[in-house]
Amino acid sequence: MNLPFRFDKQVLGQAGEDAALQYLTQQGLVLVERNFRCRRGEIDLIMQHHDELVFIEVRKRAYRYYGGAAASVTPAKRARLISAAKIYLQRYKTMPACRFDVVAIDGGAISWLRNAIEAIES
Repeated sequence: MNLPFRFDKQVLGQAGEDAALQYLTQQGLVLVERNFRCRRGEIDLIMQHHDELVFIEVRKRAYRYYGGAAASVTPAKRARLISAAKIYLQRYKTMPACRFDVVAIDGGAISWLRNAIEAIES
């Protein structure tokens, strides 16, 4: 039975998020929320790391073609992440320290890129 391409991508994406969550938990981060969705976009993982709230984009690629998983975080994707984070942060009375990280999974190799995305206020 052939499954639709979209379903296959969702299953692979979920597996990537599971691997990233396990890896980051082992590094001492604590899960706050998973798959936060709003009208501006989605944030894969929101975690606490010491005194910082961390918004995490997980990218998984089977191979490193075309620059690999980290290179697949386009400027448009970064803008959507920042917009979604701004909406998420509206629930806080006092703005917490926060950052944007990327977990890139190429084949079986996991790379944790801290402060990978800068949110510049205009």
